[in-house]
Amino acid sequence: MDTLELIRTFREVANRGSFSMAARSLDVSKANVSKHVAQLETRLGVRLLNRSTRTVSLTDAGSLLLERSAPLVEMIELTRLELQQRSRLPSGRLRLTAPQGLGHYQLPELLAKFMAKYPDVTVSVDLSNHVLDMVLEGIDLALRVGPIPDGNLIVRKLQQLPFVVCAAPAYWEQRGLPEHPDDLAEHEALTFSVRDTAHEWQFEIDGQPYPVPVRSRVNTTDPMPLVSLALRGLGMLWAPRSIVQEHLESGALQGALQDFSPRNVWLYAAYTQRRHNSAALKALLAFLDEQWRKD
Repeated sequence: MDTLELIRTFREVANRGSFSMAARSLDVSKANVSKHVAQLETRLGVRLLNRSTRTVSLTDAGSLLLERSAPLVEMIELTRLELQQRSRLPSGRLRLTAPQGLGHYQLPELLAKFMAKYPDVTVSVDLSNHVLDMVLEGIDLALRVGPIPDGNLIVRKLQQLPFVVCAAPAYWEQRGLPEHPDDLAEHEALTFSVRDTAHEWQFEIDGQPYPVPVRSRVNTTDPMPLVSLALRGLGMLWAPRSIVQEHLESGALQGALQDFSPRNVWLYAAYTQRRHNSAALKALLAFLDEQWRKD
C-alpha cells in the first residue's frame, strides 16, 4: 500500500482513538488497520501510537505526523474533487497545436465561440507546421492536414479541404492557363513546406492520386504570405480554397485544374487516448465536429 493510504489509516485511528472504530469507518478489518499502522511505523522508523488493551494514544512522533499531514491530506482530497469535477464539467487549460495557416483564418473565430460557450476553459495554442510530439510537449489536441501515420494517436476527420491552383489573371495571360497537371512544369510555383526541398502538388486522375513536381520560385512554411505574392503575379499557388476564396470571388485570382483537384484531403483532429480524457477536451472535439460539419 502506498504511504499516503497508510497515513490516512493512521489519521483515522488517531482521530477516533480506536483501531476498531477506525476499521468500521474505513470498512476494513481491525487486523488490516493494525497492519497498516505497523507498516507506516516501519517505513518512518518511529513508533506513532502507544497501544494498550483498552486505549490508543499518540506518541510525540505521532502527534507531529497528525499535525503535519493534515494540510497534505486536505490538499489531496481537494485535488481529487477538482479532478473529478473536470472530468464532468469543461474547465482547466487545453493545449493545442495547429498549422500556421489555420491560425490565420478559421481557428481564432472557432476558439472565440468555444470559449464563450465554456468560460471555465483556457487555451494555449502552438501554431506550427512541424509535427510535434504530443506526449513530450504535453499537447491535448493536434489539428493536422493530411494523413497521420502515427498509430499511437486517435484520429478523427473534421473537414474536407478542397485545394485549388490559382494565380493572378495577368500571370495566366502571360504564361498560359494549364489544361492538365503536367502543364505545370512550365510554370513558376509559390510553395509552402517545412523543408525547402523538392516540391510536389497533389492531383487526382480517374480516382487515383497524381503527384506533380513543380519548380518553386518562393517557398515559405506558411501559405498566407504566398497569397500576396500570387496577387502580384509572381507565380501560381496551390492552397486550400478557403484561404483564397475571397480573391477568387473578386476575380483577383483565377483558379485552374479544378477537374483534377484531390478529394481526399482532410483536416484531422488527433489526440493520444480514448479513455479518461478531460471534459474540456471532449467538449472541444464535439464543438469542432459540430462547427465544421455545418460547413
